[in-house]
Amino acid sequence: RRSGQYTMNHDNSKKTPDGASFDRSGSQDSLDELSMDDYWKELENIHETRGNNHEEREALVVKEPDEGELEEEWLKEAGLSNLFGESTGDSQESMVFLSTLTRTQKAAVEKRVETVTQTLRKKNKHHQIPDVRDIFRLQSDPKGKVCDGSEPSAVRTIENKNETQDETKGPKFSLGTNEQKSPLEDMPFSETDINLEIPFAEQAANLKDSSVGKMCKGGGSDTLPLNFRLPKDKTGTTKIGDLAPQDMKKVYSLALIELTALYDILGTEFKQQKAVKIKTKDSGLFGVPLSVLLEQDQKKVPGTKIPLIFQKLISQIEEATLETEGLLRIPGVATRVKSLCQELETKFYEGTFNWENVKQHDAASLLKLFIRELPQPLLTIEYLKAFQDVQNLPTKKQQLQALNLLVILLPEANRDTLKVLLEFLQRVIDHRDKNKMTLKNVAMVMAPNLFTFHGFGSKTIEQSEFVMAAGTANVMRFMIQYQKLLWTIPKFIVNQVRKQNTESQKKEKKDKAMKKLLKKMAYDREKHEKQDKAPNDADVPQGVIRVQAPHLSKVSMAIQLTEELKASDIVARFLSQKSGNVQALKKEEVFLYEIGGNIGERCLDDDTYMKDLYQLNPNAEWVIKSKQS
Repeated sequence: RRSGQYTMNHDNSKKTPDGASFDRSGSQDSLDELSMDDYWKELENIHETRGNNHEEREALVVKEPDEGELEEEWLKEAGLSNLFGESTGDSQESMVFLSTLTRTQKAAVEKRVETVTQTLRKKNKHHQIPDVRDIFRLQSDPKGKVCDGSEPSAVRTIENKNETQDETKGPKFSLGTNEQKSPLEDMPFSETDINLEIPFAEQAANLKDSSVGKMCKGGGSDTLPLNFRLPKDKTGTTKIGDLAPQDMKKVYSLALIELTALYDILGTEFKQQKAVKIKTKDSGLFGVPLSVLLEQDQKKVPGTKIPLIFQKLISQIEEATLETEGLLRIPGVATRVKSLCQELETKFYEGTFNWENVKQHDAASLLKLFIRELPQPLLTIEYLKAFQDVQNLPTKKQQLQALNLLVILLPEANRDTLKVLLEFLQRVIDHRDKNKMTLKNVAMVMAPNLFTFHGFGSKTIEQSEFVMAAGTANVMRFMIQYQKLLWTIPKFIVNQVRKQNTESQKKEKKDKAMKKLLKKMAYDREKHEKQDKAPNDADVPQGVIRVQAPHLSKVSMAIQLTEELKASDIVARFLSQKSGNVQALKKEEVFLYEIGGNIGERCLDDDTYMKDLYQLNPNAEWVIKSKQS
């Protein structure tokens, strides 16, 4: 069996599957036989474990959607379901949302609305069906011309459809956000910089026909790993977890639309899979949905975001030392792993399980077993295929951009668990001199555990295994190597959220139904005016901000803005004000927050230049607090 697999692997590494848009060697990154050998050995261990330890579980059926169903689901996910169907009506919020989209994002939305519209017409549903062009007519601002001047491909395809439309021309789109004014060429970004200021799909559209686009493709520069970096942003880097839930909801919608627009431009199909619900365990450890695990764990440890068994297995592996040669690669003894698994199920929550008897390789096998046994993959049914397909994108930079958006789209529990896993894998790699587990080896060993999902039925796995091997290992490698970058929310998305908030505020003020709110605002303003030195009071001179710190000894301070003043300087200034009655807080525990104005709430990174941020959001309030409060 091994030799059969091995031969197929060699054949595959030389062939480029039909339709692939670049040299497959780029995806393999000159992977040597040794590391590919790790992949096949791991797969063999997985099949062995599955054969020995478990009765065949019900395969998870992925439903084949009807025409238009995918697009309808996509619009719901993007928060735009009120553009069609019975809920068409209060689409004011959607109009604000659409007004902030870029040209390529609008094209992606329009393409899906058009498909849904045609499907609804065919089915003769008595829905109020908007004309796609009406949706965007409000935003046809001529000044946002795209660099290449061409219309989005989506518009051209719509024109060719034999649908009863009066005009023959599709709408011209503006970029929609002020932040995308400057053409890509003017941006001082190098080939290895990940530009988070210009939307990824816009970058792809601008690079598509230019010679710059060919720089990264296949051959030369793509066979050597590039070290991508994130250029410093003066207004601060926004990480997942830094924004308030209401803004994160907007980030999710924008990430979905942006990812779809990027795939549209690159000619790659982006389809979310839909799982048919199957019966799952509602208690226990292995084979239990993440949400159920967390629910039972939070009763024991309130606020925990990572399953306790997952945390414990990682700490068990680390306690022994990460210098053990072949860590993660050498499997535990199958029979022992099976009995440990059964014992954990009964004794883990009782606290009677004896961890001293667990050998390190067995703990590593249990960790991988936990990931594989999840009833839905850690990368989710919806997005597993999209994660796998990242390997088909033309350049590594685009692969990273797509991964960044996919990570944002994961449910919180999956994303948090994945983060803890990737951080652990990086710590293993940090000891590579002793444990002989390089980035490449760890990626090879872990890829089958995250990407080959038992629920799709073994046939699918067998057929696609060989095609996926090098590609998914490469995606795994990117996820480990660039995890900090992948957990960053691109600046262009944060800027679009700011714009949405600003536009919504403007609309709210005009709305007569908001009288109540205006009354309250007037009352608040009055209250503020009575307070000495209110945040936006005339007493506060130009170029000075008032920072509140309700939990610290000095509760308020006026801070003079200078070119070099950073968020960390302000926090340090407050912490230096010692007081006996206030609990001593460490610098790592408190952060400066930007609250209100054009953002809900945003935790600032230490290197945020305050003057630059103040210019971006002059109406914000500034508060120092811990992440919990």
